[in-house]
This record gives sequence, C-alpha cells and structure tokens, in this order.
Amino acid sequence: MAERYELIDHTADVLVRTSGKTMNEAFGNAAYALFDTMCDASAVKPLKIKKVECEAPDLEQLLVDWLSRLLFLCDVDDMLFSEFEVEIEGTKLKARIMGEKLDPKIHHLKTDVKAITYHMLEVDPETNSIQVLLDI
Repeated sequence: MAERYELIDHTADVLVRTSGKTMNEAFGNAAYALFDTMCDASAVKPLKIKKVECEAPDLEQLLVDWLSRLLFLCDVDDMLFSEFEVEIEGTKLKARIMGEKLDPKIHHLKTDVKAITYHMLEVDPETNSIQVLLDI
C-alpha cells in the first residue's frame, strides 16, 4: 500500500519512509509497513485486539521501542497485525493493535525482520514523518 508508506532503496536492509496527518498516524503507518514487509498485511484480518504501551525519553526511542514491541508480540504470540490505533502524548504511546494468528495457509510470508535499527532513523514531529531501517 504505497499511500501508507514508501520503500527507499537500500543495499542490505529495508528502509521505510512514512508520514501521516498526525504523528499517531505516522507511527501506525510505520507499524503497518513493518508487517507488510513480513507478509501481505492486507490479508491479515483484525480478529484479535491487544493493547500496547511504551514510554521513552524521546520520539526516536519511542518509535524503536514501539516497533520492537510489535516484533516481540509477533514472535511470542505467533501473530500478525494489520490495524493500529495509536495515541501519543509527549513521549508516551498507547495503542490498540489488531490482527490474527499466523496461518501459513492464509498468510504469505515475505521477509523476516530481525530488528529495528537506529541507523538512518528520523522522526520529524513538524512534518509527521518517519524514516526507519528494518534489519532483515
């Protein structure tokens, strides 16, 4: 879904740029890009809801913590997510994430994301834009 995020050429990993009308939307779009990198996120049904909370000293760390938490939940709960309702206040994030259990018969897995990196990380609250490098 090109309107939610953009892939930027990178030699070894996946560089994602996203934005939104608000920083909440930009963080949600970054989460969508993460899961769309791993699978076809449009095929993931929002059947189960989980709540996520993060707090960090700045927005860059908050983004890394947010996406890392989603990767952790994906691995531990064997779930994929496709919808993200994010609320950021200062450097605190609360979100409702929706998805379903991974089913290889339904979900075509694409690329395994190992981690969220700090390299080339940008969070711009003035333009509600994000750039993040996914380690694959």
